[in-house]
Amino acid sequence: MLVKFAVKNFRGFAERIEWDLSHPSNYEFNKYAIKNGIIKNGIIYGPNGSGKSNFALAIFDIVNHLTQKSQKADFYKNYTYGGNSKGQVFFEYTFKFGSQIIEYQYGKNMFGMLFAESLLVDGKEIFNRNFDSLSLDENQFPINPDAKKNLQSNANNISIINYLLISYPLSKDHYLILLRNFADSMLWFRCLKANEYIGLETGNTQLDEYIIQNGLVDDFSAFLKAVSGQDYDFVQPNPNDKMLVCHFGTGNNVVLFDEIASTGTLSLQLLYYWLKKMDNASFVFIDEFDAFYHFKLSFEVCKQLFNLNCQVFTSSHNTYLMTNELLRPDCNFILQDNKIKPLQACTEKELRFGHNIEKIYRAGAFYVE
Repeated sequence: MLVKFAVKNFRGFAERIEWDLSHPSNYEFNKYAIKNGIIKNGIIYGPNGSGKSNFALAIFDIVNHLTQKSQKADFYKNYTYGGNSKGQVFFEYTFKFGSQIIEYQYGKNMFGMLFAESLLVDGKEIFNRNFDSLSLDENQFPINPDAKKNLQSNANNISIINYLLISYPLSKDHYLILLRNFADSMLWFRCLKANEYIGLETGNTQLDEYIIQNGLVDDFSAFLKAVSGQDYDFVQPNPNDKMLVCHFGTGNNVVLFDEIASTGTLSLQLLYYWLKKMDNASFVFIDEFDAFYHFKLSFEVCKQLFNLNCQVFTSSHNTYLMTNELLRPDCNFILQDNKIKPLQACTEKELRFGHNIEKIYRAGAFYVE
């Protein structure tokens, strides 16, 4: 699981900003949002322009150099903070796999090229590369002088982790395998009609075709009914069909689903697709997941998302979700002024289950300092 993340000089973040998921409070409700002492589910709020989308993209930078999964083509445009565009960006990740704590840090230049990288396991340094220097635990990873010299210069911009993974036979529970698998299974997406995403998959999928080919038409119809109350009467497709078709009105009238579905319903279709894939996910972030949802629909969708086994976080402006009926104060975060903090850290008031925290938030009682 992801325990902690920090980034500096990335896009809108001039100074270091840290997100710590390792210190949940001792609330006795909604315990599903905490797993093994780490916050598993949460929602990030903040004013427009506070950096919610950029912060999520920063978390998923690790996907770009440790995996071959989908990446955003424009990810490295305006990569560094505008006031220091020729500076370097620094990323810090802390993971927990079983009882092991993995600390992975690296730096990239304005073009997204690695120039520094280090890894610690339970506080012990495994490697540390910075510009032309490299220290490596050669008891674990014996290396000949020529290979070490090439790694020091790292002219082909390869991650030391990827080099070690392909150069040494490792057990399936080795920390490098676990780290690679976690990064390989991360997923970021926007819940819009266009399937824009990072990680987990490769290539693009036509959503109607996916539902038809996997025999999920009735399941998709039941999903729409359960979360939104919409009742679509889909025509049972032939195996080679590529578009969903619905009965419409009386008689034998039919119409393409894409032509009558609202923007919100089409975004639900995209969410449905990813829900089918999330069994294989490690960490999921959905950016502005409810941009086209009714506020009650957002609540129902969150209940489904937070019931998954993986870590799932979203960003939102919908304060209807800021309720103890769904999460807890330590799982609702405010991102503002280059800081991100849980609600209970933004007030001196003791927050209890019976409190209307949305009302408290709207009253301006939470301060990110």
